[in-house]
Amino acid sequence: MKESRTIFAPVKRRKKKERILLCGLLGFVIFLMLFSLVYGETIYSFNEIFAALTGKFVPGASFTLLTLRLPRMLAGFLAGFAFGVAGYVFQTMLHNPLANPDVLGISSGASCAVVVGILFFHVSKVSMAVFAIGAGLLTVLLLFGPSVRNKAIDPRMIISGIGLQAFYDAVISYLTVTSDQRELPEVLRWLNGSLDGMTLAQLPLLALVVVLLTPLVLILGQSLSLLRLGNETAQSLGVNVEKTKVGLLTLTVIMAAVATSVTGPIAFVSFLAGPLAQRLFSRNGNHTLSAGLVGASLVLAADLIGQYAFSYRFPVGVITGLIGAPYLIWQLYVMNKRGEL
Repeated sequence: MKESRTIFAPVKRRKKKERILLCGLLGFVIFLMLFSLVYGETIYSFNEIFAALTGKFVPGASFTLLTLRLPRMLAGFLAGFAFGVAGYVFQTMLHNPLANPDVLGISSGASCAVVVGILFFHVSKVSMAVFAIGAGLLTVLLLFGPSVRNKAIDPRMIISGIGLQAFYDAVISYLTVTSDQRELPEVLRWLNGSLDGMTLAQLPLLALVVVLLTPLVLILGQSLSLLRLGNETAQSLGVNVEKTKVGLLTLTVIMAAVATSVTGPIAFVSFLAGPLAQRLFSRNGNHTLSAGLVGASLVLAADLIGQYAFSYRFPVGVITGLIGAPYLIWQLYVMNKRGEL
């Protein structure tokens, strides 16, 4: 008994440490959410915030909090969480730190579909989500269909994804040049990844997707640590590799596509969240939830920086792009040095 306790003691300590870190990360996200409500051109007290959120009329505060700050904060949290989960699952499942919806062209495909919907069909917010999901799933089918069937992922698929991303971006550029210039401001604001002008009416679908699909991703994600060992090993340990990959791809693409349809493509969040979560915790185990919280904290913090750190207000996607681009260059350098490119 003493020997078994000695053997499992490090594991128990690691799990306890991870639980403490997860609680700390959750606390940091809650702090950012509250700070987003408190701070601005006018600083409100917690009593004013509580009164406004519980339906009492507070002159000035009710409008600012319920119409401007609350929708912005909730959109940042939900979208960041969705992007973080999607990025972590892709990177873990495909054994490649570059494998995320941004680099693989999934976000660009969803963006292209939404731009087409806005410019040519004047679609509603719900229809934008449908367009984005359809384009995201089509991109996944083009990239991963043959590989999922063969239970193998070709590393060259990353290059194919980058090619698709370039194609979608070219289509978007062509449409923004040739379309009615009166409709471009909305499109360009959305393409930068922005929380400006967010309303509570835009959030129910995204909230529903995050609430319903996250538990399913966590359940399927229990096999992620086994998939790290290789498809054949995971199969021998009882994992249905094909169904698990199809399920995880479908769920996370829907999450990323719906988030993209609401906030636009917020750059590099899905790319950064997974590696940061693994640095905070460990490379072992399933860190889907922590990656989602890291993604949420990135978006919330970047939005606050974009609003208040400069004399000019920048969209959240610009700030995350400034953070993520150097990391991408560094990651490419490391992978090239290891001979992985």
